[in-house]
Amino acid sequence: MNQVEFSVITPAYNEQDKITSSLTQIVSFMREFSESFEILICNDGSKDKTAEVVRQYMEDVPEVTLLDNPHKGKGFCIWDGVMHAKGKYIYVADADLSAPMPELKKLFVWMKDHDYDVVIGTREGIGARRVGEPLIRHIMGRVFNLWIQVLVLPGIDDTQCGFKLFKGEVAQAVFSRFILYGAKAKVTNKPYLGAYDVEALYIARMLGYKIKEIPVTWTYVKTSRLSHIRDSLKMAFDVLRIKVNGILGKYKSAQKTSTIV
Repeated sequence: MNQVEFSVITPAYNEQDKITSSLTQIVSFMREFSESFEILICNDGSKDKTAEVVRQYMEDVPEVTLLDNPHKGKGFCIWDGVMHAKGKYIYVADADLSAPMPELKKLFVWMKDHDYDVVIGTREGIGARRVGEPLIRHIMGRVFNLWIQVLVLPGIDDTQCGFKLFKGEVAQAVFSRFILYGAKAKVTNKPYLGAYDVEALYIARMLGYKIKEIPVTWTYVKTSRLSHIRDSLKMAFDVLRIKVNGILGKYKSAQKTSTIV
């Protein structure tokens, strides 16, 4: 497999209205930022013309690849992207680019200069900015994070920000152990974000990888495709399942101590 410096993984579900703009922003930034890169658009069984738009875009931009999946949710799409990625570094970015591509520079400094294995964007703490987020959504997110911290990941203030950077070999080690959001994920008929972030970070911690949170600027993008109450309850149950899988040793991870800073 021919390795590139960066793999950018972007899950997409019914994004025909914004995927061209997002791809253009990603390509433009990466051509200035990296000597070699690939962009993996992981289509989550979109019902609109997302896949068609991406295929047309690929005709002029060889760095872009479409992974066309059945509708299994965001977590499975990202897992599939990681399994196909060839990058020395793997960056996961939401299709709406609610955290703009230049934020990658902040994350990469801590990986390149300080040798962190996983560097994640956070919307909490000094230096972080949330733009336009409804208060109720923010409250629900903080309650969900409290559940995560109490149950599985104490010390991580924002597991759900959709922008994360992994060393390539670290991502392969972590995502290859997925249970909830990996190869056995089931086809669904409803949009579902899931708690793949929690499964990934939980496994990374169990394997002893160094994790760093970096404040980013994040702009709320309205969506009507998700049910905040229904999906929050389902995600909360998934977090419980991750905890049980860990207790039962199903992730088969080395019991070492990771560093959260």
